[in-house]
Amino acid sequence: MDTGGRLIAGSHNRNEFVLINAYENARIKSVKELSGQSCQICGDEIEIEITVDGEPFVACNECAFPVCRTCYEYGRREGNQACPQCKTRYKRIKGSPRVEGDEEEDDIDDLDNEFDYGTLDPQQVTDAMLTARLNAVRGSQLNSSRMAAHSELYSSPPSSQIPLLTYVEEGLEISADHHALIVPSSMGHGDRVHPMSYTDLSIPLQHRPMVPRKGIAVVKHEGGNDGGNLDGEELDADLPMMDEGRQPLSRKLPIPSSKINPYRLVIIARLAILGLFFHYRLLHPVRDAYGLWLTSVICEIWFAVSWILDQFPKWYPIESETYLDRLSLRYEKEGKLSELASIDIFVSTVDPMKEPPLITANTVLSILAVDYPVDKVACYISDDGAAMLTFEALFETSEFARKWVPFCKKFNIEPRAPEWYFTQKIDYLTDKREYEEFKVRINGLVATAQKVPDDGWTMQDGTPWPGNSVRDHPGMIQVFLGHSGVRDVEGNELPCLVYVSREKRQGFEHHKKAGAMNALIRVSAVLSNAPYLLNVHCDHYINNSKALREAMCFMMDPISGKKVCYVQFPQRFDGIDRHDRYSNRNVVFFDINMKGLDGIQGPIYVGTGCVFRRQALYGYDAPVTKKPPGKTCNCLPKWCCCLCCCSRKNKKTKQNKMVKKPKQREASKQIHALENIEEGISDSISQKSSEGSQMKLEKKFGQSPVFVTSTLLENGGGPRNAIPPSLLSEAIQVISCSYEDKTEWGKEVGWIYGSVTEDILTGFKMHCHGWRSVYCMPKQPAFKGSAPINLSDRLHQVLRWALGSVEIFLSRHCPIWYGYGGGMKWLERFSYINSVVYHWTSIPLLVYCTLPAICLLTGKFIVPEISNYAGVVFMALFVSIAVTGILEMQWGGVGIDDWWRNKQFWVIGGVSSHLFALFLGLLKVLAGVSTSFTVTSKAADDGEFSELYLFKWTSLLIPPTTLLIINIVGVVVGVSDAINNGYDSWGPLFGRLFFALWVIIHLFPFLKGLLGKQDRMPTIILVWSILLASILTLMWVRINPFVSKDGPVLEICELNCDD
Repeated sequence: MDTGGRLIAGSHNRNEFVLINAYENARIKSVKELSGQSCQICGDEIEIEITVDGEPFVACNECAFPVCRTCYEYGRREGNQACPQCKTRYKRIKGSPRVEGDEEEDDIDDLDNEFDYGTLDPQQVTDAMLTARLNAVRGSQLNSSRMAAHSELYSSPPSSQIPLLTYVEEGLEISADHHALIVPSSMGHGDRVHPMSYTDLSIPLQHRPMVPRKGIAVVKHEGGNDGGNLDGEELDADLPMMDEGRQPLSRKLPIPSSKINPYRLVIIARLAILGLFFHYRLLHPVRDAYGLWLTSVICEIWFAVSWILDQFPKWYPIESETYLDRLSLRYEKEGKLSELASIDIFVSTVDPMKEPPLITANTVLSILAVDYPVDKVACYISDDGAAMLTFEALFETSEFARKWVPFCKKFNIEPRAPEWYFTQKIDYLTDKREYEEFKVRINGLVATAQKVPDDGWTMQDGTPWPGNSVRDHPGMIQVFLGHSGVRDVEGNELPCLVYVSREKRQGFEHHKKAGAMNALIRVSAVLSNAPYLLNVHCDHYINNSKALREAMCFMMDPISGKKVCYVQFPQRFDGIDRHDRYSNRNVVFFDINMKGLDGIQGPIYVGTGCVFRRQALYGYDAPVTKKPPGKTCNCLPKWCCCLCCCSRKNKKTKQNKMVKKPKQREASKQIHALENIEEGISDSISQKSSEGSQMKLEKKFGQSPVFVTSTLLENGGGPRNAIPPSLLSEAIQVISCSYEDKTEWGKEVGWIYGSVTEDILTGFKMHCHGWRSVYCMPKQPAFKGSAPINLSDRLHQVLRWALGSVEIFLSRHCPIWYGYGGGMKWLERFSYINSVVYHWTSIPLLVYCTLPAICLLTGKFIVPEISNYAGVVFMALFVSIAVTGILEMQWGGVGIDDWWRNKQFWVIGGVSSHLFALFLGLLKVLAGVSTSFTVTSKAADDGEFSELYLFKWTSLLIPPTTLLIINIVGVVVGVSDAINNGYDSWGPLFGRLFFALWVIIHLFPFLKGLLGKQDRMPTIILVWSILLASILTLMWVRINPFVSKDGPVLEICELNCDD
């Protein structure tokens, strides 16, 4: 892609298009004059080609209309097989595939090339299609002679079209130190008509699938050599390779029955024990503490429901295995171009002060050096803060990538993020000095950006930075790598690297990260249009250079790949303390829960490290699996079978008339509509149908004809060698702030709006459309990132997640009542329901953790005197809980430390972040009180684990601290009372002490976080907690519901006090 190395900024609403020379070495390059004719269909230059007969290639022998070989072959196979100008049927040229209707030649033909459509390059066909779309000008009508009209429109655009800065005309007149602002005299907001090209190119060429079920049959003739002149030894030598290439690219590995069957038996036993437990609890109330008993029973019932929602989605855990060698054998054949699918990679960032540019640079470098064909990778950086610091850092990163990428591929190093490669205790294969110099330059930019000039930032050529106003700036696009002339130090091509900052204006809703991701979907569809997308956070670098190949083993699998909407990788983190005090790794969720979901309909989307199918993000339904034909009975006469079949058909017809017709595949409707337009059907009914489908497309996807066309290309594709000015204008248009108005973006298309946790909502919508997802866990983690390791940041992160779940719960997309009949499995729905109701557990959890202190202070308990039967039930319940956890750790490969830390932080987060999220969510939805979140800091500068001891005041710390204090006070009071009352009071005390110590042990990591490195609690936390605990204690003394209402019981002692 060639943009002349300049920053492209503009606003579609204001009709602006700006090309800025950002750097001194960026100059406008003139375009070579066309020396030959151009194809009148795709616009490419027609190269002189000699046919098999030794004659120059001419598509039409009657009028010699200029058509390239690719468009000629495609027109014969998929079009009307006639010349667009003289309407004469194309004659088959020797060497071309035979199509239906060809006349038989008298001479000897080349039978080897018959029906061989593999010679047609799908990329060239896609280029021809999109180029034809771009050449079709808005607001024009198709003439009867389409080719003449097309030529006139291409040469002289009408006045209603937005003036474009082209390299051939205006672009050559711009000096190197100025930028051009093109503002047309009239906006021309009339009716917009998007004429379709006359060639049916809306359907991409389909590769012939290699069906693994169809092996290669080798027939050996024992009686002679009648089988032909094939050499059997050569066939046998190639057979293993071909068989291996036809095998599935991935497979599911169920958990061994020796591990999973006992686990399921324990779950069933635990359900039975829960029934016995609640039977006893409900039939044995505590008369003298009825309020405590009733409160505890309600809490326990909710805990049981929550456990069921969390437990049963783990009923079918599986593991997946990929075969990278088979992927290479199938799609990377020796001596041929790679047939691996292209991937667009999205990196999102907002604030370079919270997300340091050095971390983002390492992520970008790991992407550019990934083990994947260079021409198949395009990296898009979304700068939602429009920060010039990010822009400058990316320029430095692109320069350093010219040295780093060839080094990584030459020595095949891992990981390919330089910061983490040089932290390994190994002998480095290169000098670290160049990377240190790169870090100095990046840190210098950060230091310069600390103080913003009064008149804003200016670029190196003196142009004001377009993003000086963060909330009011035009859209910006800069292609750093991937355009002609920019190669690495060894002369090799580099992946495409594009900087994107969407337009922002006052009065528009921008939808935070979800809106930024949707803008990247559209701009990438216009520029590269890869069929698959990978999104990562700016701090999540590629740790395994073969991660993209791992994902393609699922996506491109010929058996199950068509129904896979995304491949989710687990999140792994660097820089976390060895004990993982606050359960930042979240190993239980990623290694146990996600494996369970993979056996149902696939894991949920967790926001990063996920490879998507672009068509699934467009809101299309999953392909329907064809059912095998029904069996017929041969025992009845044929006439009887015919009567049965007729009666069945009649019944089916009547049912179809009474029942509403099912919704047809939207993609097929749209493709059919485009076929009608391109073939020029003059029938008025077909015309109205086509126009209606086109309007429906624009209503769904927006007003960009290039983007709408790209949504119909299932296999992606688009021009990669150059960006014509029209394409750049479309790219600016699709990132404008008003592009999504009156469309289905954020509702049915792209990342879904309505929650700060757009990841859960987006994955849920895809599963509702019948798609399935896959969980990929390679031995070497695919991605690694950084996590907030101090207590305050960790709680705020959990608060944000929980608030998003509250928003989904109170929206129309709640899994409890949304998406039925769309193909989602029940256990998958259970997991989604659990993901949006878990925050409600904070209320019973907070109450339950308060009960031990109340019991110790009042001398009451929630359970009556325990009988032998009750003791057996309670012990069985505790044993079943422990055994369930042990078996989960066994088949999930999770250590007991990680499992226990997860349990502890479930309590800590439940009584703090989840509780606050519940109230904030209710205020936001019911009262309209919005809540803003700051980006979590991604860096630590004071040494290893320095942030672990960093204390930041937040109100989230008050509830857990209060629980700690009242339970510790309760333990002291209970023990003191037992000492004063003698031996008989110790027995009933043990149950209350166990209850209180259970709470204190779960909150112990929180206590260590409060004490910090100095082993002292911050004064403000101590004061607030003591004050709150005192108020609760006084209120309890004042209104104690468990004291007898008749007053104290007075007994006459046996001592005579008068003596």
